[in-house]
Amino acid sequence: MSGKSEERKCIAVVRVRGTISAPLQVRETLRMLNLKRNNHAILIDNRPSFLGMLKTAQNFVTWGEVSKETIITMLKERGRLAGNKKLTDEYAQKIGYKSVEELADAIFNCKIEYWNLPEIQPYFKLHPPSKGFKGKIKKSYSAGGELGYRGEQINALLERMI
Repeated sequence: MSGKSEERKCIAVVRVRGTISAPLQVRETLRMLNLKRNNHAILIDNRPSFLGMLKTAQNFVTWGEVSKETIITMLKERGRLAGNKKLTDEYAQKIGYKSVEELADAIFNCKIEYWNLPEIQPYFKLHPPSKGFKGKIKKSYSAGGELGYRGEQINALLERMI
């Protein structure tokens, strides 16, 4: 039970590359993560099963620990219900939260899982980043590219994509 001592954190994952010549395992992993198109993002936590999926798809996605303010912005601007309706305070009250900010706080603290909420699209459709990607989309973030783990820097990318 020593694994329980690690605190769960909310992670944002953004798909950066297409999968035309990708291996089947990578394509299936992206489908399981609901990253069906480029510039789609999801919110997950850092449990080992998700981290293994990210390691499998690391050459096609970028991820990092997301801030609470970025989650609030994503929910208000890009959160969608079934039928492509905007995510509103009425929906948050219907599922037991006072506002979208309180819902974002619960997601940030990993009390609830965003993709398991009823009548909601489990992903965010984002714009391409304003002023483009800073590096190549075929190199890892540590090598000056855009792929893989980027830590807190995911917030700057998401702000440019919202």
